[in-house]
Amino acid sequence: MRKAYLIILVVFQFGFAQNKALLYNFTSIPQASLVNPGADVSYKYYFGIPLLSGVSANVGSKSFSAYDLFANDGVDFTEKVRNIINKSSANDKTHVNEQLEVFSGGFRVGGEDSQSYVSFGVYQEFDFLMYVPKDLAILALDGNRDHMGKSFNLADLNVRAEALSVLHVGFHKKISEKLVLGGRAKLYSSGANATSTNNSGFIYTDEIEGTRNIYTQVISSNLELKTSGIATFTKDEYRGSETEDIIHNSFFNGSLGLGVDAGVTYYFKDNLQFTASVIDLGFVRQSKDIETRTYKGSYTYNGVNPNFDDIDGPRNVLGEFDKAIPRDTLYNKYTTWRPTKFYSSLQYSFGESRYGEECDCRAKSKRGYANSIGGQLFIMSMPKKPFTAFTAFYKRSIFEKLDFKATYTFDTFSNTNLGLGLSGTIGKFNIYALVDNVFEYKDVTKANSIAFQFGLNFIFPDSD
Repeated sequence: MRKAYLIILVVFQFGFAQNKALLYNFTSIPQASLVNPGADVSYKYYFGIPLLSGVSANVGSKSFSAYDLFANDGVDFTEKVRNIINKSSANDKTHVNEQLEVFSGGFRVGGEDSQSYVSFGVYQEFDFLMYVPKDLAILALDGNRDHMGKSFNLADLNVRAEALSVLHVGFHKKISEKLVLGGRAKLYSSGANATSTNNSGFIYTDEIEGTRNIYTQVISSNLELKTSGIATFTKDEYRGSETEDIIHNSFFNGSLGLGVDAGVTYYFKDNLQFTASVIDLGFVRQSKDIETRTYKGSYTYNGVNPNFDDIDGPRNVLGEFDKAIPRDTLYNKYTTWRPTKFYSSLQYSFGESRYGEECDCRAKSKRGYANSIGGQLFIMSMPKKPFTAFTAFYKRSIFEKLDFKATYTFDTFSNTNLGLGLSGTIGKFNIYALVDNVFEYKDVTKANSIAFQFGLNFIFPDSD
């Protein structure tokens, strides 16, 4: 059991990042409007192939790779875990995000000459965030014997997870040759949620001065775990399938919430573009199958090293502990806020395109440019402090309907994140593939971060 607990602690350090640096402002891909509803895209209408129009996955770890943990090098597994925990920080975070588009589409409204567009769709999302519980991991590995006088911080336990689906409808309009505005309304349906982000307290043990084997131990606990859509699965009489039931609840049978996206594109000059967007400014009111478990109180023990397993001892230490820090269960509704993302970019274009004027989903301007360079900023809200990433990029139209984008991203997971993306259209059929951290694919077992996105769409462009 102890080894399983350690594996869970380590595996949870692998994470996904929600920064879609390659997709952002890659306007030959219709899904670019999901990360900026004000992107300068133009089409008669499009629709994505169900379940294949947008698939994304990204895994990363700041402190270690799979090779560090599972290499056949003769080092004991527990020692490997100890080495990883020792070089980690309580501010190191794990972030897992997966998205799958169920269906999507969009079309022009307002007549042949209109520059107004509506988009819509449903996607499924799983989101997980956890800060490394370093003090608790050390306590699980070593116990407190060699850590007299150390205060183990219970606030290191900081985690949230959610499985949900999102129904969205967006609208964007090209106000002028310089300005594009867009917005998107979202209905969230949460199938399962677990939140434990406002914990505090400590565990402290020390020898009483002038004595041998006489200790003072103080436990101050303010722990809370809120769950929605999960309590049913923990009951002995449950006989269903957790996966199937969570999926069923996620598709508008679970807790509901509302959110909005907003975006803008502005041209200072014909070849100098600024964009910005705010994504997932919203909340979910957790109201289905809710349960909140709390461990709140304080306990002080003086004497020989306490044994919490010996309920028949001369002093019922376990009973005293349970009275001092009782477990309580509440059934109150609660609200969770979605992790809000902010994107912005500045792009300079150069080199006139020699291709025809037929419009696809690329940004339209008075002149066509073959090359673009620039920078992107990404910020995402988190419980302790925001996650920030900066990306430099280069885009090029290789052929009339084949576009290329390269990115180099700096964030807390990696300083060597090179990404490559292609988007091509054959007739009305569009296919795109985006891969981050290409250097890591030479040996994925030693990779600190790998990621990919791909999708298939049918695009019916305007014709000039």
